[in-house]
Amino acid sequence: MVENVRLYLERVAEYLPRMLESLGETGIMLFFAMLAAILLGIPVGTLLYLTSSGRPMEHRLLNRILNAFVNIIRSFPFLLLVVAMQPFIREVYGRATGDPVAASFPMVVIAIALYARFVEQSLNDIPREIIETAQSMGATTWQLVWKFLYVEARSSLIVGFTTAAISFVSYSTIMGVVGGGGIGDFAIRYGYQRYETDIMYTAIVLIILLVELFQWLGLKLAKRLDKR
Repeated sequence: MVENVRLYLERVAEYLPRMLESLGETGIMLFFAMLAAILLGIPVGTLLYLTSSGRPMEHRLLNRILNAFVNIIRSFPFLLLVVAMQPFIREVYGRATGDPVAASFPMVVIAIALYARFVEQSLNDIPREIIETAQSMGATTWQLVWKFLYVEARSSLIVGFTTAAISFVSYSTIMGVVGGGGIGDFAIRYGYQRYETDIMYTAIVLIILLVELFQWLGLKLAKRLDKR
């Protein structure tokens, strides 16, 4: 038993540099995905809410266009989305494989669509009385969004972002198909394909720990911001 543990630790030490590099690649993909979710997912989700029927900026055509974008991207099999975007990524970035930044493009697209829907759902859960109160006070649409809607939905928005971030971790494991690297690719290439199951399970444990970290941080922040 002791000998097996010693051998396992030696093997982990041997693979540790590549494992850390893979975690860094996953970090790059997650960074771009989460940044896109915040900078673009929130505005798209807010517009979905504001342009829907009975809302302050009701606009049927714009709402349908945004809904179509979100629905198509969310229903698109992610692996096929990755493959389908290769020509576009190559045109924009210069290369479509072998780079975590190039692999981030599909992650960015799915992040926008996924979190936009979470944002819309969070805003839809806000009581109608909040909106009526804001309107009775003469609040502009900008003030309604920033001083009422986002404040009221902040806890739910954090929970939604946490859920989305966990999904991003899952999506990142697929990016090894296009040479994007990441800890999921490490588990398959250095663990599964080489029949080194202990290394594969070590990488899986790291993925689980990463997910648990996101979950813990997200729920803790959401609880702190929830003033109800």
